Amino acid sequence: MIGIVGVVIVFVMVFGGYLAAGGKMGIILKSLPFEFTMIGGAAVGAFIISNDMAGIKHTIKDVGKVFKGAKWKSEDYRDLLCLLYELLRLAKQNPVALEEHIEAPENSDIFSKYSRIAADHEAVDLIADTLRNASMNYDDPHQVEEVLDKRMEAHLEHSLHSSHALQTMADGLPALGIVAAVLGVIKTMASIDQPPEILGKLIGGALVGTFLGVFLAYGMVGPFAAKVKSVVEEESNFYLLIREVLVASLHKHPVNLCIEVGRQNTPGHFRPSFVELEDALKTVQQEAA
Repeated sequence: MIGIVGVVIVFVMVFGGYLAAGGKMGIILKSLPFEFTMIGGAAVGAFIISNDMAGIKHTIKDVGKVFKGAKWKSEDYRDLLCLLYELLRLAKQNPVALEEHIEAPENSDIFSKYSRIAADHEAVDLIADTLRNASMNYDDPHQVEEVLDKRMEAHLEHSLHSSHALQTMADGLPALGIVAAVLGVIKTMASIDQPPEILGKLIGGALVGTFLGVFLAYGMVGPFAAKVKSVVEEESNFYLLIREVLVASLHKHPVNLCIEVGRQNTPGHFRPSFVELEDALKTVQQEAA
């Protein structure tokens, strides 16, 4: 919702200020379809050239994050801590029983309680793979921790691809606007024998290209890239929480302490209170009894 508000403000302030200053929209509206075709078409073409099909689909999908925001909400972080509590508690009590949950999470009655988390393959695989590695009795838990760090770095880098692609497009739009403006000047020079009122409109139409390239770069595509990056980095906190809890478990800390480590590492605006989490964990214990 906030993304839509931002887009509206950009358009209202730019074009509202132009009209308030005495500008007329006629010449912009007349030139806009042609200028947008040149600039937007060239930008899309360059985007397709510089990305493979997977990257294109990834970027198109991630544009929605500008308006939807981060995937994970406060209740998801609470549920994640409860899920990890159940799994770590079971690992302490009956390691053999844990295997069926980490080997086939899609059939696990524990994972099925938390449908939003179970639907995220990266979160499920991260939990299952780490617990599987822990069951191999590594002498040094730092080995698993290092694997986790590299995996999460790779996942974050992949997730940021759409932000980088959009930023690259934004960086190129002003130059493409100049290309369109130059073409407009060439068109104007072909009509140099026309009276000033006609030349003025032709030059104004050419300058619409420069305006449009800069406007799209700094008013639309650039902010979209920044928002996607912000959302992706915020979503990565969900996976960082998994890392912190499981690493604490690898160091043989009590289950409750591991969960508290996770709670403390939850982003402040999503962090459940100690009492709220304690009540949720008690509910989990009662259901398991």
